[in-house]
This record gives sequence, structure tokens and C-alpha cells, in this order.
Amino acid sequence: MIRKHLFFAALLLTPLANAASVVFEHPYARATPPHAATSAVFVEIINQSDNDKAIISASTPVAGKVELHDVIKHGDMMKMRQIEQVLLPANSQTTLKPGSLHIMLFDLTKPLTEGESIEVSVRFDDGTSQTFMAPIKKVMSGMKHHH
Repeated sequence: MIRKHLFFAALLLTPLANAASVVFEHPYARATPPHAATSAVFVEIINQSDNDKAIISASTPVAGKVELHDVIKHGDMMKMRQIEQVLLPANSQTTLKPGSLHIMLFDLTKPLTEGESIEVSVRFDDGTSQTFMAPIKKVMSGMKHHH
């Protein structure tokens, strides 16, 4: 009987342990002017586990639609494109930053005002999810790297 309880406890705790192995550092969302319909979220993501992971989707209450994006150089032009996932290699850091990987917010329900924060949830390829708070910053203050 005790083994059965330990087995079920381990099953319940495994997703929590997996999610906790990913750390979100220095997140921020880009502040917007009053009638802007889009913004973006940037963050440093540390996968502390021994297994590769991937973010397959994201959501936030302040956007009607959220996509994972990358920026690629096409000739002399930089083009933003939607991607299916953000790979998080084992025991490494992945940075979502302007001009590169980022979480794109569409159909904003309100302006993103500097000094406020938004909640962002990400879903991983193993079915777990994790939520973090992203302070809203002006573009220039958001681009500064903080240690």
C-alpha cells in the first residue's frame, strides 16, 4: 500500500520537478504607445535539467494571440517569422532578445505601460507549463542587460 502511494506521489511531483528545472531571468515586455496592437516579450531562459526541452506555445491575458518568433536575415532585410518551438538544450541558456528569438503578442487588450507587469505562461513539449511575470519597459530601458 505504501509503495502505491509513493508511486502516485512521484507521478504527481514529476511535472513540477521538470518545470522547476527551467528558470526565467530578466524577463520584460516592450511598452507600447496607446493604440498599438502588438508587443513582444524577451527573457533569458536557463534549462537546468539534463534533458533538452522546448517551448511550444505561450499565452498572456493581455493579448488575443501569442506566437513564438525568430528574426532571420533574408538578403539585406531582416524578417520576422513564426516558429513552432524554442529549443532549450540541456544545461544551457537560451536568450529571447530583440532581433532574435522572442514571444510576439498580437491583439493587445490594453496598452502595455512602463512600470506595470504582465503574466506570461509557456507550455513545454512534455506537457508541463510555467508562468512568469514580465515587467513592462520602454524599448531602450528594456534593451539594457542587467546582471
